[in-house]
Parts: sequence; structure tokens; C-alpha cells
Amino acid sequence: MSQNGILHQSSCVDTPPQNGVAERKNRHLLEVARALLFQMNVPKQFWADAVSTACFLINRMPSSVLAGATPYSILFPSHSVFPVEPRIFGCTCFIRDVPLDMSKLDPKSLKCVFLGYSRLQKGYRCYSPELGRHLVSSDISFFETTPFFPMSKIYNCEGENDDILVYNITTTINHASSNDPVPIKPVITQVYSRRPPPDNSRPPPAPTSTDPSLDLPIAVCKGKRQCTHPISSFASYIHLSPSLRCFIASLDFVYVPKTLVEALSHPGWRAAMEEEMRALDDNGTWELVDLPARKQTIGCKWVYVVKVNPDGSVARLKSRLVAKGYAQTYGVDYSDTFSPVAKLASVRLFMSIAATNDWPLHQLDIKNAFLHGDLKEEVYMEQPPGFVAQGESSKVCRLRKSLYGLKQSPRAWFGRFSEVIQEFGMKKSKCDHSVFYQQSEVGFILLVGYVDDIVITGSDSKGISALKSFLQANFQTKDLGMLRYFLGIEVTKCKKGIFLSQRKYILDLLTETGKLGAKPCSAPMVTNTQLTAEDGEPFADPEMYRRLVGKLNYLTVTRPDIAYPVSIVSQFMASPRTTHWAALEQILCYLKGAPGRGIWYRNHGHTHIECFSDADWAGSKIDRRSTTGYCVFVGGNLVSWKSKKQNVVSRSSTESEYRAMAQSTCELIWIQQLLNEIGLGSSRPMKLWCDNQSALHIASNPVFHERTKHIEIDCHFIREKIQQNVISTSHVKTTEQLGDIFTKALSGPRIEYICNKLGMINIYAPA
Repeated sequence: MSQNGILHQSSCVDTPPQNGVAERKNRHLLEVARALLFQMNVPKQFWADAVSTACFLINRMPSSVLAGATPYSILFPSHSVFPVEPRIFGCTCFIRDVPLDMSKLDPKSLKCVFLGYSRLQKGYRCYSPELGRHLVSSDISFFETTPFFPMSKIYNCEGENDDILVYNITTTINHASSNDPVPIKPVITQVYSRRPPPDNSRPPPAPTSTDPSLDLPIAVCKGKRQCTHPISSFASYIHLSPSLRCFIASLDFVYVPKTLVEALSHPGWRAAMEEEMRALDDNGTWELVDLPARKQTIGCKWVYVVKVNPDGSVARLKSRLVAKGYAQTYGVDYSDTFSPVAKLASVRLFMSIAATNDWPLHQLDIKNAFLHGDLKEEVYMEQPPGFVAQGESSKVCRLRKSLYGLKQSPRAWFGRFSEVIQEFGMKKSKCDHSVFYQQSEVGFILLVGYVDDIVITGSDSKGISALKSFLQANFQTKDLGMLRYFLGIEVTKCKKGIFLSQRKYILDLLTETGKLGAKPCSAPMVTNTQLTAEDGEPFADPEMYRRLVGKLNYLTVTRPDIAYPVSIVSQFMASPRTTHWAALEQILCYLKGAPGRGIWYRNHGHTHIECFSDADWAGSKIDRRSTTGYCVFVGGNLVSWKSKKQNVVSRSSTESEYRAMAQSTCELIWIQQLLNEIGLGSSRPMKLWCDNQSALHIASNPVFHERTKHIEIDCHFIREKIQQNVISTSHVKTTEQLGDIFTKALSGPRIEYICNKLGMINIYAPA
């Protein structure tokens, strides 16, 4: 510091007025701490707990310096002010801290004194004189009107440690008294602190009638066992760089409200909602009118999204007003609805191209994207929840501009965006209308759009800067810098390549389903499992089943290893059974074993396109249809895959393999056309690998007979592409067939082998 001219200034000795700000804060802390101690007659021994609690409360009290806001909400606008419900310092509480050697007549709770809040865990900090130590738990019953320490009888106890105080307290509670508090029903959560396990080498103590624990009340319910499979054993950040570790930690603390009341009580989210309302009003999105006769209104709701910077910090809190478009009626308030959305295979293809050529990835966010489209139909909507116009509560909104959630909104927005982006000189792809490209002597510019999230890459850095400025001039955009978080996908770019994962998505899913502490398993589905529609009893909550299957379907964006089991459980969404739910739980336990696994894209030194095609003949016991599975590599990177039941029954394994080859060929042709269109194609034939010799022979045999005439179309299609030198077929050993993971349930070692071949790694694996 001194070498850079920075001096260390300090105040004079014994002159606290020179350090006024710190001394004033110290005085504030001590005043609050003394008030906490005196109110419930807490001994001075616990002064540190009192000061810590005082600091906790002061940071969450309104301050006149901050115009009535709290210091904590200013520093952490996206966090809840109180992680746990505040309680009275020094009151009596009972922790469900049950020892392993507990008998039926032993107490099921431990009497303690409440001494504040844990800084490291979401729980309360308490002290047990019986154990002589502090405990942290969230499974507690509080008696806030009952002080733990009496107003007089506090004395020192003779023993090994004279500094420890023991308190003479009457622990018997008279439940017949009307003045006694009623225990609050606890929220059952994980207990973090428990008694030490008993030493089995020592003989059990002889029972005595003076045992003070016999006076303790029995808890309402038993405590949970300590988690034996913590998530920290399966997700570690020790291998990450400091910047990436900071990003991941910040991302995990992103807070999104679940209800309208919760959002309105948070100053940051309330400001975001008010900003959205101002944007809607400035844009002339609607006008308030009386609902015409024989017209129906649709509802609306708030959706909350957090936009993050490349360093993981919150770029902005985004509140969207979304119309409930599912209530619209075709021909009445909407007609055409089709709007192109980028295929996720296109997004992965862009990532592969960027990794192969070491191109940067830029991300843009367009504010209020759907408000740029004009609405032609007559649509009436209820006023936004929490923002009803004063004196006009009976009126409804006649929409003039498109709004999120309306069936026709994506079409209106994309039409406007497509016009603007082509004015810049970029061309729209015919293979994927959400892909735009520009090729010049300077280099390439590639753009892919998914609603209002834009990803740009290429070799023309000046052209990319000009494109950003052009979009800023036409739309209200936010430059989020280098791509780090896109559609729930975490993008990690380094010198060696690009890593895609949905780690946070998986952890949130495990938390939501209560599987964060579950025992992991090595495979997402038990081998030789055959689920049918009649297995087991009807599942009690079909809606929860469908919601979980939908979330797992989106998880297959970066987890091809669960594509097959998810396709199986998706077949029973109409009427799920208990056995189908058990299969879902198996998938969740498999994800618990490696939540950070994802796809690794890097430069393999070539741009070859190859595909592994496979089929499981008559694998479904329900209708005896076969399952098609394929995976496509571009430049050695996995960009596309599928696991899907075939539409018709195949009469032989050769027929099912041939149908799988035809579907794989269609995907190969689409990828080649897209690459040729943007100027990155290759004249080299695409390689199609298959492990069925008969199917390969039919592809090169010009003679049709009884065994193949019913699949002539597929045969002609593949043979035509072979003759045109578009694809070339080759045989692969069954042991090397990577498509196996998309057609059948495999064992754990086999899954690990194929995942490694697919380019899947886990940068969050513990050391």
C-alpha cells in the first residue's frame, strides 16, 4: 500500500471522538444488546449472542438515512429480509433434538434458550444448559412470553468449569392454565445440530427420580434424521476458477418471489413491477373501457425473471405481465398464431461452431419485446393484479399492443424483429427462421433468437458491435456481455472450449421435490423395466406428475443421458400410476448423483458430421412399437439427439432399424443445409453408423422383395442420399453403438461409458 502512495491513517489513542461514525455505531449496538439482555434477564455470559442479534435486527430496521429503507434490502435487493421468522430474544424454546438411545418414555425435545440467528444456516441459534453447548435448528417450538431465565435465581455452579452457568429453572408446564402459550405447529425441516451419539462402551446410567429431563414436555412430532447423502458430496466448486466460482455462488442466491404478495413486499421486485406498468402505459398497450356485451375477458398474472451479468451479479429484476392466453377462443380473439422459435439443436450447433473457431458469445436482452407488435384482434383483459386503476375497478383493458401470453403475440413480435434485423443486412435462414447470418470479407456474424433473448457470435468483431448499436437504436436492449446464462442453461467458456449444463435447474428441481438429500443411484431407469398403463394404483396427484415430467423434458436440453427414461414416463401423463411416479423418482435420484454433468464443446480439429442410429425392436409391451434413437456430432461435438417411439409397428428388427436410419438422415440433411446456408458447410459425405448388417445391405441392394416392399419409401430415400454422396453408411459394433442410450435402459457402467463418448463431463465433481 505504501509503495503506491496509500497512507494508513488512524485516530489518536484514547480519543474516541475522532472516530465518531464507528463509535456511534458501537453505541447503537450496545444499546440494543443491553435492551435484549435486560428484557428477558439474560446473563452477561451471552453478550456475544446479544450483540450478534442486535446487528441482525438493526440491519433489518428502517433507517431515516435511507429514506425509510432497510440496510439489508439496499445491499441485497433480491433476498428475503428475514430468512426465518423473528423471535423474542431469551425466550424458552424446545428443539426436537432426539438422541439415538431414546426410549418411548424419554422426552422427545430439548429445552433451550433462544439466542439469535445462525449466520451460516437458515435456522435459529439456541443454547442448552443440559448439554452445555449451542445448537442450530429450524425445527423448534417457541414460548415467546415465557423467559428462560427467572428474574432472581441465577447462580454459579461448582464443577470442572466455573465459567459455565447453570440455571435453577422450573421446567414443568401447567397446560391447564389459560395464560400458558400454545405451542406453534413447527415447519418440519432439516435439523442441523444434534446430540452426540451415545458411547456404547459405557454402561447405561442408572435411572433416578431426580432426572431433570423427565420434566421436559414431549414434542409434537419426531425430528428428522441427519442427511447421510448431502448434496455437497456430489457437487463441488473446488475445481472452478475464482471468477466462475463467484458467478455460480451469485447465481445460487438469486431470489424469485412465488406470490404477488411476496413480490409487492419486496422493494426491488415492486420497483420492477412499477417499471413494467410504466412501460405498458407509455407504449399504449391498452385502454380502459367498459366490457361490451357478449364479450369475454381473459386473466393475467405476473411472472418474475432475474437477468444476471457475466460475473453473476444481478443485472436487473424483470417483472412481466403475462396474459392467460389459454382462455382465448379461436376465431374470436385470435386466428394465426405460428411463430418460429429457434430449435435448441440450432443453439447447440452455434455453441459447437463457436468452440471450434474460438469465437466469442454475446448476449442481448430486449426489454418488453412483445410490446413492439401491433394487435389486430379485439381482445379484452382484466386489469393487472395489484395495479387496479383508482375509481375504475369495474373497467377492463382493451389491448392495442401484443402482450406476453397471448397466442398471437409471438407472431406479431417476430414479424417486427425480422424486419429490423434484415434492414441491417443480415439474411434469414430458410432452415431455421430464428437464425440470421451475414458473411462478408471481414468475417461471419451469426445471430439466434429465442423470443427476447438474443445470442450473437462470429469472427467480425466490428460488425457485431455495429449490430448491437443498431438493435439498441430500434429496440430498448440490454447488453448482458459475454454469454453465461441462457434459458436456464449455464454457459462456461474457457480457452479449452465451452461447457453447457443445467446445474442450478437440477438443484432447484431436487429441492422442490424433496430429493436434495436422497440416496443417488447409478442409472435413471432399472434395466429391463417394462412400464404399462395398468401397473400399480392410480397416482394421487396427476397434475404434479405432469408438471415434473414437463420439467424433466426441458432438462434433456443438456442431459441426453435421461432422454430415453423421460420419453417413457411421458407416455403415461394422461393417467399416471404409482409405479410411473416411482420411475420419476429414480430419474431424480440419478440426477442427484451428478447434478453438474453437462456437454463439453471443444475444437477437435475437424468439421466432420456423423450420426449413430439405433432402434429397439418391439420394445414397448403396450403396442409393440419400436423406439428410434440417434445422436449427431458436428466437428466431434454432440449437437442433436432424439429418443422417440416409432409411429407404426415394425415386422422385423431390420425394418425398425431402417426407419431409424431414415429419421436420422432427415436430421443430418437439415444440419448440412443449415451449415451450407451460413457458409460453413463441407462437401465431405456425412457418416451414418448402424449396428444392423441387414439394414446396411438393403441400403446398397437395388432389389426389393417381400421383406422390404412395405418400407420402399424409406429404402428409396436413404439409397438416393447414398447415391448423391450426401451420406455414407458404415457398420459399428453393438458395444460401440452410442445410440443405445436413447433406445433402452442401461446399467450404470454402460451409461458412464456412453456419456464419456458423447462428450459429457462434470466440472462440479468432488475431488
